[in-house]
Amino acid sequence: MKLIVGLGNPGRQYRDSRHNIGFLVAKRLSKIYKIPLRNDAATSSLCGQGKIRDKEVLIALPFTFMNISGKAVRALFERYRISINDLLVVCDDLDLEFGRIRIKPKGSSGGHKGLKSIIESLGTQDFCRLRIGIGRNFQDSDIDITEYVLSPFNKEEKNKLKTIIDKAVECCSLWIIEGVSRCMNDFNRKDTRI
Repeated sequence: MKLIVGLGNPGRQYRDSRHNIGFLVAKRLSKIYKIPLRNDAATSSLCGQGKIRDKEVLIALPFTFMNISGKAVRALFERYRISINDLLVVCDDLDLEFGRIRIKPKGSSGGHKGLKSIIESLGTQDFCRLRIGIGRNFQDSDIDITEYVLSPFNKEEKNKLKTIIDKAVECCSLWIIEGVSRCMNDFNRKDTRI
């Protein structure tokens, strides 16, 4: 079974923040493929199991808060006996320009605290991750990065958000069937930017 984890923070105050784009993608994926998400206290997640293109898939949104996402992912691994090769984590990326998406088969956290927590909890960085660019769309060098990622998308960004989320959902769907190499060929090019 494949596991797709969208990262974000629970709570109304974070719902539309840049940091929650992983949640938005996972929710859209569950809606398109009619996989209802339910509260699962045992894994500290909202999660749902179903089929995408005839493949068994588990979609999860940890409600542990971003910085301790690894706790929920570890619980999901243990409960559902997931292989590391069957994990895809969807998250924001401050260093990718807004609208770009990039999928990789493994790598460091790149400073992303959610990925760092998962790497520490699983004891490996050899899992797929789909990063969605939120850019550094601010001029003031003194701005607090935490404040920026936890703030909502601006009006111009919101106008493009549905297209970006749909592109990320398409990448997740292709990953399930074709794997990461095909996704890298199709989605990592610069011309896939919105």
